[in-house]
Amino acid sequence: MRRVLEEARFAVAFTESMKEMAQAQWPHAKGKIHVQSQGIATTPNAAFNWNTFLQHSEINQSADNLHVFLLICGLRQVKDPLYLVGAFSEWHQEEPNVYLVIVGPEVDPVFTREVKAKVKRAAGVRLIGEMPQGDLHAVVKNCFAVVNSSVSEGMSAAILEAMDLEVPVLARNIPGNAAMVKHEVTGLLFSTPQEFVHLAKRLVSDPALEKAIVTNGKAYVRMYHSWQVEGDTYQQLIRKLEGSGED
Repeated sequence: MRRVLEEARFAVAFTESMKEMAQAQWPHAKGKIHVQSQGIATTPNAAFNWNTFLQHSEINQSADNLHVFLLICGLRQVKDPLYLVGAFSEWHQEEPNVYLVIVGPEVDPVFTREVKAKVKRAAGVRLIGEMPQGDLHAVVKNCFAVVNSSVSEGMSAAILEAMDLEVPVLARNIPGNAAMVKHEVTGLLFSTPQEFVHLAKRLVSDPALEKAIVTNGKAYVRMYHSWQVEGDTYQQLIRKLEGSGED
């Protein structure tokens, strides 16, 4: 990393705190690091059939009284997809209309086998492979809430896309998530599987909280995660390169 930064003309950090950490680690790069948060644009497939997706996921219940919690992640240990499986499965046995659906590519083959084995035995938990982006955005739009249980995150696109699509977010309380999700304002933060279940139950039973969170989340994404602004920032950096190349 040090050698790459020595050679780089610019580096981009998603947040001020990331920039500060990088500057502390590599003081020589101080003048090179710019802050630009991730820009978000969502494109849900209008032709996507939610009921077909539920059947494919072996969820044989009416969509009307269903609460699907969606965990979007590549199957690797840093994403910790099994973190909530036990607690969620217990909740499903109490309330059979709640489901946890894990969607994402099989990144780590050995870990994927472990995930598949545990999910197979867990009531109310389903595992779906990688999906085209438009279909995935349509699933997000139809689900009840998006979940993030990662051990570490830079800036989760799935969280931002959920906010953009006006879907509530429940995220593990780690620095990368807490930088975007303000508890009870733009989402809900949990530190244990038991706290997740408690907050999820609260969200299910409190439509006013759900409405406030999605309204605030949408406003937050519009304000701080515009893809147009992101594009402008990178164009400015390229112009600086072009300008210095003419000198």
